[in-house]
Amino acid sequence: MTVFGAVAVSAMVLAYALERRHRIFVGAFAAACAASSAYGFLIGSIPFGLAEAVVALRRLRHRALTPS
Repeated sequence: MTVFGAVAVSAMVLAYALERRHRIFVGAFAAACAASSAYGFLIGSIPFGLAEAVVALRRLRHRALTPS
């Protein structure tokens, strides 16, 4: 379980760092946030799970509304 969380958070940070290079990384960031959210729920940390879900949805929505 710890490995899953570490991979999810690492992917989230990497995708966030690469967002400006290509729009695909915005989707990768949202997916990694969703994985981090799932990890939060799986370990019983509901506030962490909810926070990551909100971050993923807000970032994806913001990027979808922003023209390229």
